[in-house]
Amino acid sequence: MYRPPRFDMPQQDLCWEIMEQESFATLVSSGATEAAGGAFPTASHVPLYLERDRGERGTLFGHLASPNPHCALLEAGPALAVFSGPHAYVSPRYYERTDLVPTWNYVAVHAYGTPRILHGAEQKRAVLRELSARYEPAGGWSPDQLPEGRLEAMLKGIVAFELPIDRLEGKAKLSQDKASPDFTGAERALAASDDPLARATAAWMLRLRRD
Repeated sequence: MYRPPRFDMPQQDLCWEIMEQESFATLVSSGATEAAGGAFPTASHVPLYLERDRGERGTLFGHLASPNPHCALLEAGPALAVFSGPHAYVSPRYYERTDLVPTWNYVAVHAYGTPRILHGAEQKRAVLRELSARYEPAGGWSPDQLPEGRLEAMLKGIVAFELPIDRLEGKAKLSQDKASPDFTGAERALAASDDPLARATAAWMLRLRRD
């Protein structure tokens, strides 16, 4: 990911925070499948959860449907998981200067590693349980509530995997290159927006401001 120094977000804890808040990721493998025409990388949109204490940079877990051709590529080589954080259009109207142009502010994290398929039934159950626990309200649904035999049947229809993170890149492009009056104008305009993504972007602008 292109990361000019002023937009680099090297703090691992901030990268982890984005990965946990924006956990519906895009998983990309470099190998091509027949479904992709044999010439393009393969991508799947999938929720991933992070275990921070598994490895130096953490480990991601998730699963794909067994018929997904992407499953055949999981262990074939490195993969990239893309997490898109808050983002917003920034209008030149927000600035004090009159010679600036539109831009887009955003936060994003790229996690690289080689996935490993989890073949054991209990490992697959653990992934399903943890995914449900992370997204269900307190006291919510669990896969263990399925009728007897139903969970075992469903496990045959998924491929669970872990992705130990070998490289982690964070980028926060949040108007750090703008003079203070222009930065403040953009931040205040986004903070007053009806769009919750714009307001979240404004909060990150203040959090990572570099004067």
